[in-house]
Amino acid sequence: MIDIHSHLLYGVDDGCKTIEESIEILRDLESLGYTDIVLTPHYIVNSKYTSSKKDNRNKINALKKELQKQQIHINLYLGNEIYIDEKIDYLLKNKQVTSLNDSDYLLIELPMSGEFPGYEDILFDLISKGKKVILAHPERYFAFQKDFHKINELEKMGVLFQCNIESIVNGYGKSTRKLVKRLFKEKKVTFLASDIHHRKKYDIWNKATIKIKKYLGNEEYEALLNNAIVILKKNS
Repeated sequence: MIDIHSHLLYGVDDGCKTIEESIEILRDLESLGYTDIVLTPHYIVNSKYTSSKKDNRNKINALKKELQKQQIHINLYLGNEIYIDEKIDYLLKNKQVTSLNDSDYLLIELPMSGEFPGYEDILFDLISKGKKVILAHPERYFAFQKDFHKINELEKMGVLFQCNIESIVNGYGKSTRKLVKRLFKEKKVTFLASDIHHRKKYDIWNKATIKIKKYLGNEEYEALLNNAIVILKKNS
C-alpha cells in the first residue's frame, strides 16, 4: 500500500519528534502492508513550520539509512502539506517547498475553520500552470461541511480530493464523518491517506477499511488505493 500524506519526518512539525519515533511507526506500517510512504511535513508561511526542502531532504536521507540498517522495507518519498498561500508558486520555484515526490502533484491544505480569501483563484492558477492540486482532507473543513457546493466547484476546476482514513469512523467528529460519507457515495475521493502524526492503535484503520468498502465495494476500494501509484512516477 501507498500513503501520500504523513507527518513522519522527525523534528520539523507537529508529527514525530525524533528519528526513533519515526522508525517505530514505519515498522508498524510495514507490518500493516505499507510499501511506500510520502513524508509530507507541514509548510505554513509565517509559522514555525517552514523547514526547507534541503533540510527535509537531509533528514529523509538519514531516515532511509536507518531503515536500511534495521531492515525495514519501506520506500520513502518527500513532499509537503502546503498551507494555502499566494506565494506557493514562488516557494516551489525557490525550492522552499516540494510537490509529492517532485511530481506535478501538490498537497494543499485549507483553514479548518473560516476561509482563506481568494483560495479558489490560487488553486486555479496552480492548475493552469500544469500542477495537479490535491486538497488534503476536504471533509474536515467547516466551510465544506456547511456548503457542499464548494466541493463541486473545486472538482469542476480540476482539484483532486484526498480523504483521511479515520474520518469515516468519527476520527474527527460527526460532521466530518457525514461529509466523508457523501464524498465516497458521490465518487469524489481520488486518494485515501493516513495523515498519521504519532503512533496509535491501528485497529481503528481496520474498522475504517470495513466501512469504506461498504460504500465502494472491494473492487472500487482497491482502485482507490492504486490511484496513488501515479505519484510515485515523477511528472505523470
